[in-house]
Amino acid sequence: MKAPKHIGIIPDGNRRWAVGKGLTKELGYDKGLAPGLDLYRLCKENGIEEITYYGFTMDNTKRPSLQTKAFIKACIDAVKILSKEDASLLVLGNTDSPMFPKELLPYTKRKDMGKGGLKVNFLVNYGWQWDLGHLTDSNDGLKTNYYGGLKSNDISRIDLIIRWGGRRRLSGFLPAQSVYADFYVVEEYWPDFKPQHFYDALDWYRQQDITLGG
Repeated sequence: MKAPKHIGIIPDGNRRWAVGKGLTKELGYDKGLAPGLDLYRLCKENGIEEITYYGFTMDNTKRPSLQTKAFIKACIDAVKILSKEDASLLVLGNTDSPMFPKELLPYTKRKDMGKGGLKVNFLVNYGWQWDLGHLTDSNDGLKTNYYGGLKSNDISRIDLIIRWGGRRRLSGFLPAQSVYADFYVVEEYWPDFKPQHFYDALDWYRQQDITLGG
């Protein structure tokens, strides 16, 4: 059966989940750690070759300090959890910014953890302008060979993007790699992740007419 090789994950709804539970917004982020590991294992079991998690963006760091500290810590913890699995791990983001956590600097070059295998990318302090900006010329056009010049050039084209939390937008998620991606929305918030969300997304993807423009 047709299956995506590369799945992009937008784990949204942590703050709304927290508010719904009567908690302050920053308390929702660490509730996404267990779902992230569960999803990694599901991808591995189902033959997915690459997965990219959206951690946080450069724009996200404009949020209140308590929230910013909480999602940065959650991203550090998530990468450390994944580093204990069999994976080819890469953390991608603007390391020149003070908002990039120094604890994740060792992962900014792809590294095989354990036995390697499934490529796992984690976007941390990522910005689409940062990724693409150096590719534009003075006439606002893209330079030739633009894909090879991306900051994200070690990340392949995405087949399927799954976004939790009901929102229907990319929010700047890897625009070059997402150009032909199919987009599946889960209404539930990310902390309420269930394996069935993943299987429903795969079933939906298999029903799509994948032409890549042809």
